Amino acid sequence: MPTRVLPALLVLAASAAAQDWPQWRGPNRDGIAPGFVAPASWPHTLRKGWQIPAGAGHSSPVVAGERVFVFFREGEEEVVAAFDLASGRPVWRQSYPAPYSMNPAAFSHGKGPKSTPLVHEARLYTLGIGGVLSCFESGSGRLVWRKEFSKEFRETSPLYGAALSPAIEGDLLFAHVGGPGDGAFTAFGAKTGAVRWAAKGDGPAYASPVVATLAGTRQVVTQTQNHVAGFAAETGQRLWALPLTTDYDQNTVTPVVDGDRVIYSGLDKGVHAVRIVRRGPAFSVEPSWDNPEVSLYLSSPVLAGGRLCGLSHRKKGQFFCLDAATGRTLWLSDGRQGDNAALVAAGDHLLFLTTEARLVVARRDTPAFAPVATYTVADSPTWAHPALAGRALIVRDALRLALWRLE
Repeated sequence: MPTRVLPALLVLAASAAAQDWPQWRGPNRDGIAPGFVAPASWPHTLRKGWQIPAGAGHSSPVVAGERVFVFFREGEEEVVAAFDLASGRPVWRQSYPAPYSMNPAAFSHGKGPKSTPLVHEARLYTLGIGGVLSCFESGSGRLVWRKEFSKEFRETSPLYGAALSPAIEGDLLFAHVGGPGDGAFTAFGAKTGAVRWAAKGDGPAYASPVVATLAGTRQVVTQTQNHVAGFAAETGQRLWALPLTTDYDQNTVTPVVDGDRVIYSGLDKGVHAVRIVRRGPAFSVEPSWDNPEVSLYLSSPVLAGGRLCGLSHRKKGQFFCLDAATGRTLWLSDGRQGDNAALVAAGDHLLFLTTEARLVVARRDTPAFAPVATYTVADSPTWAHPALAGRALIVRDALRLALWRLE
């Protein structure tokens, strides 16, 4: 490595370490990069810091301290690996047998894992495509515990493979295990893997849960196979539920919490907001607003600055921004933006990474869609959500992992 590059990489590592991206959609699972300061002017092209092979899969990279962690498939094994953030050099690697047969309808998706790892208090948690849940020491890669559920459920993942990214609250790790029509939204002891509670019945979906306080009660909110629901974080009691079904059981959108409201969507369902209300021991759901103009399929939206922004599947992919208080459409882009986009709110900008490896930077608080820069960040599809750490953007495409500098 040229000596003149080393100081820049050390500065990059220090900056990124102060802005960890340790789980699905960032520090708070909401797609917001806290403390991000945009460059005075966005560069004409981005500079690549490093690029390394990353195996097969759509699992997103995560960043904690000076390391980036990646979960992928090689042959019939699932692999979790740690790399040095500054240089991309390998730190440790673990693997385990994970044979899996892909549903023929989703053969093109590949058999790589889809769930994003979670780093918390020196441990790293993964959920394999077949439903194997593992805990590793993040420093060494040593396996702490592993759970598989073939003796408890007829099937151990939904039709197209497990995609839910685990969430954590205190010493509880949350994941929906099982398969179609037969699953359990479950809290595990984060240190031991022991089951603390299990809400059985509904099968898992592909969406990831969020933990929030609604109507004065700490809850885990998620999309299941047939519902949007809230579970008491401490006990697993299902506090409320709304029916939500989509064609081919494709509930995929991470719910957004706004105060006591939950915002949700699904394929051809529009976007909806409901208010969670508690009266005595009972919880109820009250409609807040509906917007039929846009609808979310694979892409989860971001709420920042009172605006809900995302990618609608309408018109073959259309960026949008809504007033989060009323649901009113504030702006829509032209159509044909792509099948999917991962969205990060970074300061007063929005970063849209489409499956075509196009990174679109746009202003958020504008009366119309206002892109300020567009970059190509890979030469194969980018289904995985990027990780933003400081001004380093870590992008995973179909074959590789790369670090780009947003300055």
